[in-house]
Amino acid sequence: MTLVEKTTIILFAWIAFIVTWERISPYRKGLPFFREGFWVDFVWYTLIQSYFLKILIFDYIIAPVQVHYHLNGIKFFQSWTLTEQVLFFVFTHDLYIYLFHRFQHANKILWRTHEAHHSVKQVDFLAGSRSHAMEIIINQTIEFAPIIILLGPNSPVVPIKAMLDAMFGMFIHANVNVKIGKLKYFFNTPELHLWHHANYREVFHANFSTKFSVWDYLFGTVYDPGRKPGDNRENWGLYYDYPKDYFLQHAFSIKRFDEKSLLKYKWFKYYYELRPNLIAGLKKLFRLKKGATIINMHPQDDADTNETIISYKINKSV
Repeated sequence: MTLVEKTTIILFAWIAFIVTWERISPYRKGLPFFREGFWVDFVWYTLIQSYFLKILIFDYIIAPVQVHYHLNGIKFFQSWTLTEQVLFFVFTHDLYIYLFHRFQHANKILWRTHEAHHSVKQVDFLAGSRSHAMEIIINQTIEFAPIIILLGPNSPVVPIKAMLDAMFGMFIHANVNVKIGKLKYFFNTPELHLWHHANYREVFHANFSTKFSVWDYLFGTVYDPGRKPGDNRENWGLYYDYPKDYFLQHAFSIKRFDEKSLLKYKWFKYYYELRPNLIAGLKKLFRLKKGATIINMHPQDDADTNETIISYKINKSV
């Protein structure tokens, strides 16, 4: 079994664990599994965008640079143990992510590459996948290029770190009620990061950490009021209207527009309603019938058989 296969199995097991945890001990009770935006996040961001951006970043950005300059690793870093290499790149990249994340919240242009991530109103394990394509290109190029340059193109650190990124990303966004005591001063948790996704002025410039909350404590950007943001829709996400469609979310980062005002165009109305109508049609096609409901319990004696007959009607309502 290859390392990629092992990390994939671990990742799927982690997903099952997190999903179960969300059902057993939710941070916000009552959030549905198929919440608003679930299919956009799963299909477009997690599956399609991740697949194509992986090819773009590794095959068309990092690889050409590595081949052109003959960057096959540096012996000093290659001499380290695998554990030392993983810890080094996890820790240094996490510091970069903290600083870049903080800059995104302070810069109007970079905010447009990050606002999609904050548009989720019902934050769960999958919400972390919603990130603008340009944000992914910047962050993952800066993340994996140094690994390949310093350790070589076939370093096992790449799949291991990619797995840890995904696991931590799902954990800090997960709708789970968990406290880790004093460890929260070093490791990030949903308790802190879910506040970062709340629609409050106090947290717009707070809780930027991804894996290690120590950065927020060290640089004075932590916000931990000891309570939850609330369960109302306005307590979460952005304070302004944001498109729900994947392509419109990217277009919105370039040019602001009112999503609903575009419905006056027939072609846009058809496109905009295509996915909801398709989902509604599939639900109607595969919807199970309700069970039989007894509406008449009056026994009637049959003269020939002495059997009791019960009248009933199938309830076809759904």
